[in-house]
Amino acid sequence: MKEIIIDVALGSNRVAVLEDGELVEFYIENPGTERLVGNIYRGKVSSVLPGMQAAFIDIGHDKNAFLYVDEAVSDEDEEVYHELKKTKIEQILKPGQSVTVQVIKDPIDTKGPRVTTQLTLPGRHLVLIPDAEYIGVSRRIGSDAERSRLRALAESVKPKKMGLIVRTASEGMTVEDFKSDVKFLLNHWKKIKKKEKYGFVPRCLHKDLSLIYRTVRDMFTPEVDRLVINNNEEYREIIDMVDMLSPKLKNRVTCYSKQEEIFQKYNIDSQLKKVLSRKVWLKCGGYIIIDKTEALTVIDVNTGKYVGSVNLEKTILKANIEAAEEIAKQLRLRDIGGIIVIDFIDMEVKSHQREVLSKLKNALSKDRTKSIVVGMTGLGLIELTRKKVTPGLNAFMTAECPFCDGTGKIQAPESIALKIEKKIGEYAARKSREALKIEAHPSVAALLSGSGGKNLKLLQRKYKRKIQIITNNDLYNNEVIINGEEVDMLS
Repeated sequence: MKEIIIDVALGSNRVAVLEDGELVEFYIENPGTERLVGNIYRGKVSSVLPGMQAAFIDIGHDKNAFLYVDEAVSDEDEEVYHELKKTKIEQILKPGQSVTVQVIKDPIDTKGPRVTTQLTLPGRHLVLIPDAEYIGVSRRIGSDAERSRLRALAESVKPKKMGLIVRTASEGMTVEDFKSDVKFLLNHWKKIKKKEKYGFVPRCLHKDLSLIYRTVRDMFTPEVDRLVINNNEEYREIIDMVDMLSPKLKNRVTCYSKQEEIFQKYNIDSQLKKVLSRKVWLKCGGYIIIDKTEALTVIDVNTGKYVGSVNLEKTILKANIEAAEEIAKQLRLRDIGGIIVIDFIDMEVKSHQREVLSKLKNALSKDRTKSIVVGMTGLGLIELTRKKVTPGLNAFMTAECPFCDGTGKIQAPESIALKIEKKIGEYAARKSREALKIEAHPSVAALLSGSGGKNLKLLQRKYKRKIQIITNNDLYNNEVIINGEEVDMLS
């Protein structure tokens, strides 16, 4: 049972994909955080970097877009591709030059969006490639016979000097379906080319659909048993869109109108809490730990409470197999991209290593985003990459902690108490007033006072000042007030 549940709330749209009631994909779109991927811009070359073989393109975003030389020239065949390797970015682009680009990766952290000049326009069944004569078929269509049939249909409708990619939703479609898709995409491409000629630079030539309608176009396929949305106006828009794209699926669209929150009804909210957790428990009693760094994501597998019943190797194998399936699910659910390193529990038996690797690859094949399992390192770590298009779910649902600077750790009370003592020394050296009134978190105040006020007496003797320690429950661990003045303890 596969369902798509859409929650339309004030200023925020959320999409959940369920398989047998279990949350497997989740997307959110807030005001000001709409994704740029798929948008086409007429931009201006801001600077060319020969040393990096790349250029910065001003597309009107607050951060300039990044264009690699590989993405600056069409690579429609092998010969052109090899010539491209010899081509230098300074031979293609000059500062101030206007260029049409498409966003292929959203801004992530301090990096701006990544763009390409190799444009694509997605339809329901086909993707139009205006500048390359190429026919491709989605890797998710498994049947060789169906792939051959769809390739032949695409060849018959392919516009001259253009290319097409057959999408997963095309399975079982006819040549008439392809013709209507090509007609729509060609008309849209003509409008973009017309916009390209006139107007200020930078400017947006084409904006991809919003989350709700992108979901209907890209994900609402015959595999989906039901699509439920809690907004009547959006429901009518979806019905019109489905009527145009896949009329047979209209009866699978439902408008939810009950008082109970839609995400509560489908038990999504409770499952979402686990998405933000660093530790994910396995059914067997083991668990995985997911840690994200700027360079890569590290996943550690542990047996936890699981002790097995046969022998050590069987126990480790069961925990690792369950972990492999859960890891694939979490990568998909959290939309984790880039380099991923997995530290499975050490396996001595080679056949067990191969079995776990096979389970991981099989579980990853269900993901719409492409992953490549590189293999096992000499240290027994599994390396893989997953295409990184967005910053990931964590970036949309969490904010960096201002106290721990995103590390998840704060300074120990002992460390803060030591810093306060140094501050007392500074105050005693430069202030004329006799007494010092210090307000601190209970754990820090207890250390400063000491058992029976022993530490406080030592401080007063050392700095020849009367010192008053006050416990303040409203302060955080690293917040301190000295004589009414808040003092920075992080520096």
